[in-house]
Amino acid sequence: MAHQYTMEERLEQLAERRAKVECGGGEAKLEKQHTQGKLTARERVSALLDEGSFQETGAFRRNRTTTFGMDKADMPADGVITGSGSVFGRPVHIASQDFTVMGGSAGEAHSIKVTEALKASLMTGTPFVFINDSGGARVQEGIDSLSGYGKVFYANVLLSGAVPQISLICGPCAGGAAYSPALTDFIIQTRQAQLFITGPQVIKQVTGESVTAEQLGGPDAHMIHSGVIHFIAEDDRHAILLCQKLLSFLPPNNLEDPPQVEGDSTVDPNPLLETLVPVDPKQAYDVLKVIAAVVDFGDFLEVQAGHASNIVVGFGRIGGNSVGIVANQPSVQAGVLDIDASNKASRFIRFCNAFNIPVLTFVDVPGFLPGVRQEYGGIIRHGAKLLFAYASATVPKITVILRKSYGGAYLAMCGKDLGADRVFAWPTAEVAVMGAEGAAEIVFRKEIDEADNPEEKRRELIAQYREAFSNPYVAAEHRLVDAVIEPALTRRHVAQALEYLRIKRQPRPHKKHGLMPL
Repeated sequence: MAHQYTMEERLEQLAERRAKVECGGGEAKLEKQHTQGKLTARERVSALLDEGSFQETGAFRRNRTTTFGMDKADMPADGVITGSGSVFGRPVHIASQDFTVMGGSAGEAHSIKVTEALKASLMTGTPFVFINDSGGARVQEGIDSLSGYGKVFYANVLLSGAVPQISLICGPCAGGAAYSPALTDFIIQTRQAQLFITGPQVIKQVTGESVTAEQLGGPDAHMIHSGVIHFIAEDDRHAILLCQKLLSFLPPNNLEDPPQVEGDSTVDPNPLLETLVPVDPKQAYDVLKVIAAVVDFGDFLEVQAGHASNIVVGFGRIGGNSVGIVANQPSVQAGVLDIDASNKASRFIRFCNAFNIPVLTFVDVPGFLPGVRQEYGGIIRHGAKLLFAYASATVPKITVILRKSYGGAYLAMCGKDLGADRVFAWPTAEVAVMGAEGAAEIVFRKEIDEADNPEEKRRELIAQYREAFSNPYVAAEHRLVDAVIEPALTRRHVAQALEYLRIKRQPRPHKKHGLMPL
């Protein structure tokens, strides 16, 4: 007769099995993670979530593959920890790949676990965090591993615009594995991680190009050149802190408003704003200082800080309420709009609109960047993305024109006709088809050429044009500016507008979706 296990024996067996699962690939491999300056998969989960909140699912899941010795392979949790927990008391779902188990490779059971966590996130309306640390597809499982990736990608798309998705790249993320992070809303990459489709060896074989893994897929490469990632973290713990801060600005899903926290309720005049922006339209300054002077406690989380630095995007709060901020950066290329800036800003605006986050835009833009490279690269199409993003957004949209706002770029930076709910202008604002210098050369060319002193005449006519058109008052007369305000009162005007617009409702034509010029 078979032995009938007692409850005590069964509990001991459960504890032993659980301990084995929690040990991942074994003590030696766990220690190797530490020597490489990385946390283990479970340590990352514990660091991200509130203490005691994690509820694991699928801990005893295993693959069904029997070929190539897989029937005898010991793969605790099939190389990925999945479940739910909370961050600052707010529920999230999570998946964390375990590199100590077959290099975190993704097989069928592994990807199904991730997919189930994604679907649970959608069903409960909670954000999803995916911590990536994987060598890629589990080759031993053949096409089943690719099928698993397909399931994950499909779920990523289902969640898109419904719940926030954040990817942390804390180790290798190569091949098909790279596409899941690309389908999420934000990517945080550590200094120890690499992210690419084809590695250096394959590139060398196919193209003859020699490149290191760091040069190809390191965080600097993806921040500066590709624009794939949104934040660079020094290590795992820094990545987790960035993830926690990012989540603090976001609602749990698209049907709820962003969390309101105890913010700065004061809207007293800030004289500093009168000195930050030079009156001379050609003089550079740092728009980040303007943003810091307007948001609560100067706290601004910049997104993609190292990419397309001629435009700034990120999250702040005004009166404890989350707001997405877009701003031209005059200290970089005079704040001009180009292909990368247009893509960066339009994606950010689309995210804010999906998750009910008002958009505040600071404008100081001389126009779109001219040049053959920009035209051949599709600046018309990419610039149109920015127009599309602003025009299609139904969240509260507030625009503050600091200085220059010229030509098509005036429209692209959420002018009144692009649906801005409130447009404020500083006395330094110049709203015009183009700068006074260029306009005078066109309008008064004959008068300048025929003058006894052409240069003096040119300066005179430039001043005349600027006085007549390059100011905020003409735009205000034509209802394109709602109010010309004192710079010191910017925060007060923005806070009041946000309060009025809190219950904004803007119906749109019934359709499946618009066709963004991708």
